[in-house]
Amino acid sequence: MGEWKRHRILMVSDFFYPNFGGVENHIYYLSQCLLKLGHKVVVMTHAYNNRSGVRYMTGGLKVYYVPWKPFLMQNTFPTFYGTLPIVRTILIREKISLVHGHQAFSTLCHEALMHARTMGYKVIFTDHSLYGFADAGSIHMNKVLQFTLAEVSQAICVSHTSKENTVLRSGLPPEKVFVIPNAVDTAMFKPAPERLSSHEIVIVVISRLVYRKGADLLVEVIPEVCRLYPNVRFIVGGDGPKRVRLEEMREKHSLQDRVEMLGAVQHSQVRSVLITGHIFLNSSLTEAFCIAILEAASCGLLTVSTRVGGVPEVLPDDMIVLAKPDPGDMVQAIKKAISILPKIDPQEMHNRMKELYNWHDVAKRTEIVYDRALKCSNQNLLQRLSRYLSCGAWAGKLFCLVMIIDFLLWHLLQLWKPAEDIEEVPDFILSHDQDKGISRDNENQSLR
Repeated sequence: MGEWKRHRILMVSDFFYPNFGGVENHIYYLSQCLLKLGHKVVVMTHAYNNRSGVRYMTGGLKVYYVPWKPFLMQNTFPTFYGTLPIVRTILIREKISLVHGHQAFSTLCHEALMHARTMGYKVIFTDHSLYGFADAGSIHMNKVLQFTLAEVSQAICVSHTSKENTVLRSGLPPEKVFVIPNAVDTAMFKPAPERLSSHEIVIVVISRLVYRKGADLLVEVIPEVCRLYPNVRFIVGGDGPKRVRLEEMREKHSLQDRVEMLGAVQHSQVRSVLITGHIFLNSSLTEAFCIAILEAASCGLLTVSTRVGGVPEVLPDDMIVLAKPDPGDMVQAIKKAISILPKIDPQEMHNRMKELYNWHDVAKRTEIVYDRALKCSNQNLLQRLSRYLSCGAWAGKLFCLVMIIDFLLWHLLQLWKPAEDIEEVPDFILSHDQDKGISRDNENQSLR
């Protein structure tokens, strides 16, 4: 027991452990570092299979797996007001001062931020993805984002490209949006103890095998590289709807002995796959920030990647070879990477990654955003509604109606169950000695 030195933060997203990907990684590591800085951090996400209720993770990180099942792509069904009672209860029970939502297509994040603003809490939003402006899905998503961010205290993006994209989509003033990149756990991702032989060059791909990750590009690039270089072999880790196309490509070109398909890779096994290779290949068609590139570079692999989104901001020029998202250009980039491989020192690359990317640095920069958010002035209902009216002729009126109903339901809840009747939980703080004795939950985790 004890008292927290600084902020009490609720992290909210549909994406968290036991799933594992860029957003899940970000929330987990950021939360751990904020705990070490003396903040209280609680995570709220939806139930995963039989994982429901309250769980504790390393360092005393408390996770609420609320009893909502995923509806589509790990997102809960949008209810607008169905989450209000449980969000209100968690905010009061945990004595939260800040609500931090993650990912634009997380419905739980949008609803929690809406309810938190209604109750007068300061809210921060982190955007992890890039969106277009022309297709129907993007237009809809951008309007939802405009609604959510109309009252956000501060926003965070993981790259400058992502910031530009978010500002254009949401209409947020650029001065309210901060750029704080992702990081990598360099203690977990270390190079192989001994340098690999250069007689056979191994190119590693670890990604979700979906259209957005450029799986169709791989289908054209891999056979051409294998034709040009008889000593090149591919290892492909990951699963998804495009895996069938890769399997067909392998059969068509008789590359069974040169293209190894691993299927879904547990996150704990990612390093063991990476250190078997010389080059890491990323073929994404859109990417705000690619953590997979950081993990590969930390293991000493030279990266070949498509020049999309925030990828050019991730690594120095001598650690990455960039190409257009075009099969011919990617083959040329791989040829260039193979030619400069002898100059690459995996251990030196790992040491540079230690200096470039650090989760503790990310946490300290996020602290500054929290401090600024808490200094933002509170607004009454009429002032808040005027913000929503500016979101569009019809959409603005609809957003106002949604917020008025939310405000009325919140007051009804206060009458039905006053805040004084909700028991506040005692703070649970692990000492460093206790923390050392606890290991992180290590169940099977599928990557990307």
